Amino acid sequence: MSDQRTPTEQASTGQLLVQATEDISQLIRDEMQLAKQDLAASGKRLGVGAGLFGVAGTLALYGLGTLIATIILAISEGLEPWIAAAIVTVVLFIAAAIAGLIGKGRVSKVSEAPQARVESVKADISTATHGTDGSTS
Repeated sequence: MSDQRTPTEQASTGQLLVQATEDISQLIRDEMQLAKQDLAASGKRLGVGAGLFGVAGTLALYGLGTLIATIILAISEGLEPWIAAAIVTVVLFIAAAIAGLIGKGRVSKVSEAPQARVESVKADISTATHGTDGSTS
């Protein structure tokens, strides 16, 4: 690219086209550079946010453990501590089993949507390669 630009009123059509092409190329490069900077800044914010979600989850897990210990201590006021701990343990295992069964039921009800999507893509490919809708007339 030249540093000297011919004034528009003195430039030939060819020179104007070259200048326009150079300007468009420079504009695209500048826009790409700005997009890279924006993505880098967004990536940093996303990383910090994800890290804070991880910290929140860890602290919530510790809080849950403390809550369970508190429940055990509250029950142990009327019973032996080991019996209180056994009761809480059994309740937690029952809750885990119920959640697992509900989750299994939900997963087993998932339809065959991906298979329908695969057939649709195959039809699209057939149409694109053969110029028809994939059906035989």
